[in-house]
Amino acid sequence: FVIISDTDDSLNFLVSIMYTQLFNLLCTIADDEYHGKLPVHVRCILDEFANIGQIPKFDKLIATIRSREISASIILQSQSQLKTIYKDAADIIVETATARFLGGKEKSTLKEISEILGKETIDLYNTSETRSTNNSYGLNYQKTGKQLMSEDEIAVMDGGKCILQLRGARPFLSD
Repeated sequence: FVIISDTDDSLNFLVSIMYTQLFNLLCTIADDEYHGKLPVHVRCILDEFANIGQIPKFDKLIATIRSREISASIILQSQSQLKTIYKDAADIIVETATARFLGGKEKSTLKEISEILGKETIDLYNTSETRSTNNSYGLNYQKTGKQLMSEDEIAVMDGGKCILQLRGARPFLSD
């Protein structure tokens, strides 16, 4: 466990250096001693990832460590934290990750989650009636798209649920 202060970030660069060394050393061991794959999967759970400082070339690391039986679970309060630290590389980091959304209210994250979930097709029926000397009735039927979950629905999602997106699979609601 690496425990850092959440009020004083003056030593966070040490944690960044430690993770850089950890990933580099594990990759070297995997390549040199085990022909490219570690015999035991190593999972790093990086809670409060935005508070540890920038890990140099993390976008490249996160894309290459998986093949060596190494994974990193990045935990953030919002995706905007990642964009603040990693700028354009944030999109690459998100692309290579399994996304687990536990809830939040940050507008850009809610919008992105809603877009990722996509749309469903619904049937829409409209009826009309005009009352006059010649009454007329109408029925209109059409198919339309609707967001699976709107931003406001995601914002008030049940605390016992999460939205999970695994690489290569459509996102889904899970306990």
